[in-house]
Amino acid sequence: MTSSDAFGIYVHWPFCKAKCPYCDFNSHVRHEPVDALSFARALSRELAWFADRTRGRTVTSIFFGGGTPSLMPPDAVGQVLDTVGKLWSVAPDVETTLEANPTSVEAENFRGYRAAGVNRVSVGVQALDENDLKALGRQHSPEEALAAFRLAAKVFPRVSFDMIYARPGQTPETWREELSRALAEQQGHMSLYQLTIEPGTAYFDLQERGKLATPTDDRAADLYDLTQELTEKAALPAYEVSNHAATGEESRHNLLYWRYGEYAGVGPGAHSRLAEGENRRALVAEKHPEAWRALVQAQGHGIVSDVLVPPIEQANEYLLMGLRIAEGIDMDRYEALAGRGFDSSKLAGMKSMGLVKRHGRRLMVTADGRKLLNAVIAELAS
Repeated sequence: MTSSDAFGIYVHWPFCKAKCPYCDFNSHVRHEPVDALSFARALSRELAWFADRTRGRTVTSIFFGGGTPSLMPPDAVGQVLDTVGKLWSVAPDVETTLEANPTSVEAENFRGYRAAGVNRVSVGVQALDENDLKALGRQHSPEEALAAFRLAAKVFPRVSFDMIYARPGQTPETWREELSRALAEQQGHMSLYQLTIEPGTAYFDLQERGKLATPTDDRAADLYDLTQELTEKAALPAYEVSNHAATGEESRHNLLYWRYGEYAGVGPGAHSRLAEGENRRALVAEKHPEAWRALVQAQGHGIVSDVLVPPIEQANEYLLMGLRIAEGIDMDRYEALAGRGFDSSKLAGMKSMGLVKRHGRRLMVTADGRKLLNAVIAELAS
């Protein structure tokens, strides 16, 4: 399937039980019960607004992200999926993913999600160390996480085991032990993210005050190399900088993003990219959940930003996304968008340094190049 054939739906559920100190996503804690079905109705209404603008498309993937989508009641998930099925043609093999936190209460909903149409779950284990889970603000124990993952693996055809590494105080020895334990449990896909400290998070504030010691760049590089070593041995190579999969188990929805495909995003703070002639429309929804819901009720959508992305900017976005994945980018597609070819001397220089490689008209970053990905992208785009 080409990027032009794929069309995805992203559904944002913004609510969490607690705000994790490293999280900079659009997530909100409510101390009173959330009227989940009213938000599901608003999601359905916003989906209808997007359907009017994407007629003739076939939905190939759906992704429930957050926030914590596993706080959604299964009937709310079902309502959203039923709406998608009524508004668009849906591919027979559509991939429908839901991000889940591995607490016992949410795990009990797994069978309800499966009955609603979810066929892939991404389980946010994050760590298998009790103290580190507490430091990360997680509300589950390692044992609860593994029990939830094992249940998910029984209920859903496809599951992802998700972890964060390069955590404060983490050493290669402790990560080797922890990742080995996780690799013994995984079922074909792992998302393994290096902890990044983002502005506006509690961790950022602690770091600014000198109260959070994260691994040095050299130590983080050691942990990255160890991650590649162990996943390769387990036949789970990196198909993207932070994602590893057995052949055929890659996340099709996330590949849609990295291949610079089209998608409609609904819910508070959701982003969309829709084709419009040679341009693309970049849409962003209101972030505050209740304000978003009020906008949808008033006008059918919660969009607060809608700008055209001209081809040259699309070229930069394609480069930024496409070089994250092992398959790289189509040079012809990039050059058609950019209106120019790559600088041959720059390409030759980076190839001689072992940072990039080519396969026909595809350009890829090497394993060494991935460690300097931002610099490689900046050089190619200049």
